[in-house]
Amino acid sequence: MKLHGVRWWIVALLFGAAVLNYVDKNSLALLAPTIQKDLNLTDQDYANIQNAFQVAYTLALLGSGFIVDKLGSRLSLALFVGWWSVANMLTAFARSASSFSGFRFLLGLGEAGNWTASPKAVSEWFSPRERGLAIGIYSAGTPLGMTLAPIFVIGLQQAFGWQSVFVVTGILGLVWLVPWLVLNRRPATVSSPVAEIAPLPAWTWLGAFARWEVWCLLFGRMLSDPVWFFYQNWFPKYLVTARGLTQAQVSITWVMFLAAGVGSLLGGWFAGRMIRRGFGPERARMFTMLGCVVLMPLSLLVTRVPTMKLSLVLASLIVFAHLAWLVNISTLVVDIVPPGSLGKVFGIVAAGSSLGAIFMNSFVANLLKQGSYNQWFVIAAFLHIGAWVCLSPLLRRKGALV
Repeated sequence: MKLHGVRWWIVALLFGAAVLNYVDKNSLALLAPTIQKDLNLTDQDYANIQNAFQVAYTLALLGSGFIVDKLGSRLSLALFVGWWSVANMLTAFARSASSFSGFRFLLGLGEAGNWTASPKAVSEWFSPRERGLAIGIYSAGTPLGMTLAPIFVIGLQQAFGWQSVFVVTGILGLVWLVPWLVLNRRPATVSSPVAEIAPLPAWTWLGAFARWEVWCLLFGRMLSDPVWFFYQNWFPKYLVTARGLTQAQVSITWVMFLAAGVGSLLGGWFAGRMIRRGFGPERARMFTMLGCVVLMPLSLLVTRVPTMKLSLVLASLIVFAHLAWLVNISTLVVDIVPPGSLGKVFGIVAAGSSLGAIFMNSFVANLLKQGSYNQWFVIAAFLHIGAWVCLSPLLRRKGALV
């Protein structure tokens, strides 16, 4: 098969890996009420389990870039997907908070590598003029995975029990390995049809920490991403405990994740439209993100509206705005960082996101000891404002105000 055909199969497989990644990641949140009851787990146990995943995820984000550089995208992504699929299957055998935490820790070690190996694969198989489209295609797997997860996971749990969800999704990951290893026989070094002018020297891993731009991006995600992790990890529980939904009815959250997917597509499209009109990339993305910030105070109303449907509508608008924000802050990394350092810096910045999730999980668990989510929704209304302020120095970079 010729190269031009293979590379689109490669990006289709990256899309599939992203779908699996988010289905596996979100299964616990969707099944939390049932699992907590079955295993007699407290909300603090649940927070500890989520944090075990996040700690491993953070460590793996920092280190997986080195594995990708050493093994290449083909073998490294096969290692990551195989690892997290087996870890997911083992979760079906968890019988306590400690064993659940251990298996989720293993899951986090594998899942993080998907987001450092996938950009590497695109750089190997695609020329610069096609890379934006390729990354956009596999990134669409994230919202699709979140949209499918409530329907697929709840349906499987009702038919065969919660343990079956972890077994079946793990098997799907192992099946994915077959076409990945068969089709991805040789990473392709694709030369640019247009010579690159004066490429920037790569940053070392330690050198990246000396760059103020990296710290802006890291704190931007550390502050803003807890909102997104809350809607993945805790909002289904909120709907059950505070809005009276049953475990089966939680599948309605597919609407919220579909809105997130639309936000992901429109956020990138709107910034791209501004760039085509002559705006500098950083200015276009920061302006788009400022529009997202405007919607975040809707969080103040989520617990105050009278019906579950209105609460879900508000949540959908918030995650719509956050995914539009997330696409643009992620693309800022590509705009700013030398190509030879993208894997390392993506890992560092995403580690900030993971740390924010750890703090959020612990904070929300402590709030629930008082019996209310209200304080979290108030804080969440203003996190993106603080994140935008952290990112605002990027506008003063040379060329940002074109």
